[in-house]
Amino acid sequence: MTELHHLTVTAAHAALAAGDITAVELTEACLARINATEPLIRAFLHLTPEIALDAARAADERRRQGRSLGPLDGIPIAIKDVICTDGIPTTAGSRILAGFRPPYNATVVERLLAAGAVLIGKLNCDEFAMGSSTENSAYQITTNPWDRTRVPGGSSGGSAAAVAAGQVPATLGTDTGGSIRQPSALCGISGLKPTYGRVSRYGLIAYGSSLDQIGPMAWTVADLALLMNVIAGHDPRDGTSAPIAPPDYTTALTGDIRGLRIGIPREYFVEGMEPGVEAATRTAIEVLRELGATLVEVSLPHTRYALPTYYIIAPAEASANLARFDGVRYGFRAEGETMWEQIEQTRGKGFGPEVRRRIMLGTYALSAGYYDAYYRRAQQVRTLIKRDFENVFMEVDVLATPTSPTVAFPIGQKINDPLAMYLSDVCTLPINLAGVPALVVPCGFSEGLPVGLQLIGRPFDEATLLRVGDAYQRVTEWHTYRPNLPG
Repeated sequence: MTELHHLTVTAAHAALAAGDITAVELTEACLARINATEPLIRAFLHLTPEIALDAARAADERRRQGRSLGPLDGIPIAIKDVICTDGIPTTAGSRILAGFRPPYNATVVERLLAAGAVLIGKLNCDEFAMGSSTENSAYQITTNPWDRTRVPGGSSGGSAAAVAAGQVPATLGTDTGGSIRQPSALCGISGLKPTYGRVSRYGLIAYGSSLDQIGPMAWTVADLALLMNVIAGHDPRDGTSAPIAPPDYTTALTGDIRGLRIGIPREYFVEGMEPGVEAATRTAIEVLRELGATLVEVSLPHTRYALPTYYIIAPAEASANLARFDGVRYGFRAEGETMWEQIEQTRGKGFGPEVRRRIMLGTYALSAGYYDAYYRRAQQVRTLIKRDFENVFMEVDVLATPTSPTVAFPIGQKINDPLAMYLSDVCTLPINLAGVPALVVPCGFSEGLPVGLQLIGRPFDEATLLRVGDAYQRVTEWHTYRPNLPG
């Protein structure tokens, strides 16, 4: 039998249901794996072993009484540290929120706990989800389990690394410009960015409010479907939550994609893409053709403007969202002779350099005299990008593209070159601007490091993405590979 810490959610549920293992045994195996590997990976900011074991014992008791809550009952799950957890530290990877313990759970956490999931801890991330490498955390740098000299991607690097290292079978991340998909690709796991509005953002510490989405990360598409069945759906506490009932995503996993039209956007195979990444992506696309899909070359002409558009809109929203962190009400507080000096010192010392950079960019873009030239124009271009997707989805059902132009890069290589770092998300940013869903599945290796295939779908059609990704995983083995870690 596969070691417990390497079980997928689906396999763990089957073993629990059959009585082959208990939730306590599974949770203890994950905690042991975390203890053995965490000095190498540094994925967790906060562990909750007592809470986890209590929840696991409760899950076992329910199962003994024939009252199981479903496929996630007794399954250990960890949460990115930008998602609020009642009484458990939630820092957003920032010194300015050191010691903050929310008095409530985010909606996604409520739904997971109601489904019996075992919360095992909070995961490291780039500060306020601003970054592509998890090097911007105020607390520690997470490493890539496949090569610990390299980044796991970001900003949900802790979420991706924890799954890849076998610390937990599934996690939640957030995606504002690629922060679920890029680390999933770089760590060789599966990850889904749902349609904007499909999953509640209530309890998410906001970065870019018109862009942020919470989504699941795990080894397989089948696991993602189980998680989406729990976390998706309307939430009246979130004004951006769509009042659209989600389907049962597991019913979409038929293994049959015959007749689907899959578009290949020429703009996504960008100049400078590593040859190994392009080769693995094109090979994966060919597998989809062999499964009966029709490949169609398409164009999304405004893709070239997505990067500058994103880096006006997202920092502008961050500038507004992060104005609340002033050291007066909660979190880190620096000393100052006057209130204004105290606020200035708090923000200067509490925020890291990347967050300060984006706040300044956003404040400038929103300032008098520059609003029309930058922010308004960026919103107009965003409309054109969204229209590109609307037009192309009149021709095809799904788009297939690379996720990242490179494999995981060495720690420290890009941290002092913001533009090079921003280019890591060139294939993922347009999806957030358009608000459509996208899925990443592992599709091979280049130079010994994972590569991910990105599948993009129509708004609120995550089911078709999961159908395609699952069909691909049924005939390939990339999602079964595990990094070789001591312990």
